[in-house]
Amino acid sequence: MSADHSFVVDPDDTPSNPSGNRTLGEVLASRRSVLRGGSAVAAAGFLAGGGVFGAGAASAAPSDERGHDDDRPGRPSRLLGFAAVPASSADTLVVPPGYTAEVLIPWGTPLRSRGPAWRKDGSNSAADQAQQIGMNHDGMHFFPMGRGRECSRHGVLVLNHEYVDQALLFADGAAVMTKEKVDKALAGHGVSVVEVAEERGRWKLVDSRLNRRVTGSTPVRFSGPVGDGHPALAARGPAQGTLNNCSNGATPWGTYLACEENWNGYFGTADQSWQASPEQARYGVDKAGAGYRWHEADPRFDIAANPKEANRFGWVVEIDPLDGRATPVKRTALGRFKHEGATVTESRGRVVVYSGDDQDKEYVYKFVGNASWRSLRARGKDPLDHGTLYVGKFEADGSGRWLPLVFGEGALTAANGWADQADVLLRTRQAADAVGATPLDRPEWVAVHPRSKDVFLTLTNGSGGGPVGPRTPNPYGQIVRWREERGDSTALRFRWDIFLLAGDPKYDPKVTLSESQVFGSPDGLAVDDDGRLWIQTDVSNSSQNRADKGYDRIGNNQMLAADPTTGEVRRFLTGPRGSELTGITFAPDQRTMFVNVQHPGEATTSWGTPTPENPRAVSNWPDFDPTGRPRSATVVIRKRDGGIIGT
Repeated sequence: MSADHSFVVDPDDTPSNPSGNRTLGEVLASRRSVLRGGSAVAAAGFLAGGGVFGAGAASAAPSDERGHDDDRPGRPSRLLGFAAVPASSADTLVVPPGYTAEVLIPWGTPLRSRGPAWRKDGSNSAADQAQQIGMNHDGMHFFPMGRGRECSRHGVLVLNHEYVDQALLFADGAAVMTKEKVDKALAGHGVSVVEVAEERGRWKLVDSRLNRRVTGSTPVRFSGPVGDGHPALAARGPAQGTLNNCSNGATPWGTYLACEENWNGYFGTADQSWQASPEQARYGVDKAGAGYRWHEADPRFDIAANPKEANRFGWVVEIDPLDGRATPVKRTALGRFKHEGATVTESRGRVVVYSGDDQDKEYVYKFVGNASWRSLRARGKDPLDHGTLYVGKFEADGSGRWLPLVFGEGALTAANGWADQADVLLRTRQAADAVGATPLDRPEWVAVHPRSKDVFLTLTNGSGGGPVGPRTPNPYGQIVRWREERGDSTALRFRWDIFLLAGDPKYDPKVTLSESQVFGSPDGLAVDDDGRLWIQTDVSNSSQNRADKGYDRIGNNQMLAADPTTGEVRRFLTGPRGSELTGITFAPDQRTMFVNVQHPGEATTSWGTPTPENPRAVSNWPDFDPTGRPRSATVVIRKRDGGIIGT
């Protein structure tokens, strides 16, 4: 996810990796045939046995349950039945003909009907915000309730709130920072858990005992190698809160995984004598932070006065949506970095979790459980505490390996300065550097095909590397696909290719997308039960709609659908000005899609900057209240005929 926060430079675009490990761009440069001159052409190589996957790949190509396994690359997709929408720069949300989009829970919605009402002037207190839907919705998951048809009309929706825009959060803006403002900002972060249901044809928030907020101030505990009581976690005050929750995951046993991404930006200090340690610098911790300035009013976030507080962030947080009394748990065996997500699948009874580290020149990781998750739970053990964390290594011949991040193995020995497994996990980035992982261009969301188990990863954009790799710099990004050996998600070897090269052929002749398909900076990703790959974009607000950035024909951020078999892409949805499309989940019958619209109205180079006097300078979505302000929101998308989304 973007960490634009109204700043000109996105910190995700600035690498903090000094390892010198060979980048994916450099790997591609030594294998010029990977892209084969096109974007979706690589999909043809995958399915026809060409490209880096080699002969035999076609026999294992995905096919959807409606019998579309006779599709071939280049033929029109029978998975995609909607009419593509055009690119847009309007301050509105557009869906295809025959579809509807309804706003469900915008920022500030009270968790219960008798809760504190939204105040459009930004004057809600910190106590109010703690009882309302948080700001800047991101990853989410729908947990169905009931049986049969009822489970597609009733459930618990759990969603992340990545960050707050302090220019819009506070009535008077962020020029002056106070403890009350820090508390309100903390309350705007975290996770919302809400019961929702379709009633008389419309989805609504339900008054429920399950409705709750997990914020930046909620008590938490730690489990795994860096458990409660570990010296590295001994900061001032009790452990509390989760911050910068970006993408997400859901476990087979019914819990939600919230992922802490750009947590480093909340820390800063006025102590000019303070210097970042190598470990802090590797995670981008510095004096200024990302401009929040919380350290001015709350010593919890002063990195000089309270350095160990930062060690409490950068983890995957497990939340039970059906138990409001359960304390959220940070699962440290999954490593500490800027988790973009935690995509869960299983193989041979063992749980597998994929996670990207969203910063330029960072890595993709995989956690593999060491036993059947059912067996572990039967013995009272959490499956996310018992397993091995690996990091990806991509080779020029199209092969790949998962390198273990295990104390005592390879470079991770006491002789090389590693203390134990907890140390490896606290310094995950440095451990990945040491074993020789492949740096990537902002690895973000991961999606796993439900039948073939093919894995897709968005690389949003970055500095690129190598003369072809696929370009230097890489302002548009791409989607990488791999297939684990024998289709086994626990395997330690894989074959990979570029599935889709994003961009505009007007500015990059290697891109073969048509005008109705062009997009840039792929971010959110999901594969539905029929096999459609849903792609959401996160073009920085410093680049949106700008010809000098190559984004004038791409317009506002959008969501697209692709057929993994044919490679066809269609634009499904465009968002309002300044927004990012993110978060995607479905009701079980696939007739209801939930999508999040994040940070509409945030400062953009093209449209302007919101101020306390004019918070509507960029956008006024979704309320269009002449005296209101833009609000992130969850949107419900359905077909007018009640059909499956995407058809």
